[in-house]
This record gives sequence, structure tokens and C-alpha cells, in this order.
Amino acid sequence: MASDQQLNSNYRQAFNTALRILTGRDHFKSELIHKLKQRGFAADDIEKAVTECERLNYINDERSARIYVEQLVRKGYGLKRIDYEMNNKGLKGERIRNIISESVSSADELEGARRILNKNSRRFEREQDLKKRRDKIYRFLYARGFLPETIRKLMNNP
Repeated sequence: MASDQQLNSNYRQAFNTALRILTGRDHFKSELIHKLKQRGFAADDIEKAVTECERLNYINDERSARIYVEQLVRKGYGLKRIDYEMNNKGLKGERIRNIISESVSSADELEGARRILNKNSRRFEREQDLKKRRDKIYRFLYARGFLPETIRKLMNNP
């Protein structure tokens, strides 16, 4: 049977590891739990360490989500792609959709699509056939997660 001191020591190690992980960048709660599991910590120690990190506001999923959405917008992704990436991080539900809608308006998405299209315009200029060019642009922007309405607006008003 493990002593209280040993249990406290395991928790301390998990907490210190969590702090080292968090020094690099903000992490979501699910990411931190996953990384601590990978390092072989017991579930109880992980739970205590993560709870303490939350109490100290070292992890805050809402704050991290806002930062992550801003990063994805800067990378030139549309609303569908941002939603997809958030789901991949384990962030789902109404709260996350609200964060996305607060952070990215339809005007922001249109501007982002215009910016990424201008940045990649050379790849489309080679296509002489106007219909093929429009199709390629549409597929490119759609693959980056832009909504069809946004793409149509951009193509109708370049």
C-alpha cells in the first residue's frame, strides 16, 4: 500500500509536468489530460493536477478557444474548417459555436477568403478557361473551410 507521501509525490510530479507542458502554449483541458496520460500518470493524479491548473487559471478552455480561433483565422481558414478543428480538439457544443460566431463574422470570413485568394492568385491565373478557373477557386476556398455563400459572394464581387 502506497503511503500518503508517495501519493502526494505522484500528484506533485503530475502537476509539475502539467506546468512544464503549459509553459509552451495554452492547452485545452482535454489536451493536457491526454499528454499527462501519455506520460504514464495515474488518473487520480491527473485529475487533481488538472483541477489545480483550472483553479489557478493556468488552463481555461474558453480563453484557449478564442486564441485558437484567432490563429486559424490568421492561417486563412473559413468557418467550417474552424469548427472542424475545434471538434478535433474535443471542443464541441453551443459554447464553442458561440465563441466562433463572436470571433468571426461573415464579413471577417469574406475578408479572409479574399486575402487567401489574393495570396494564392498566381496558381489560378494560369488557367485560361474562365469556368475551369472559377471551379478551381471554388474548390480551393471550399477545401479551406469557407462557406459556399462566402465563396459565391467573393466570386461575384472580386
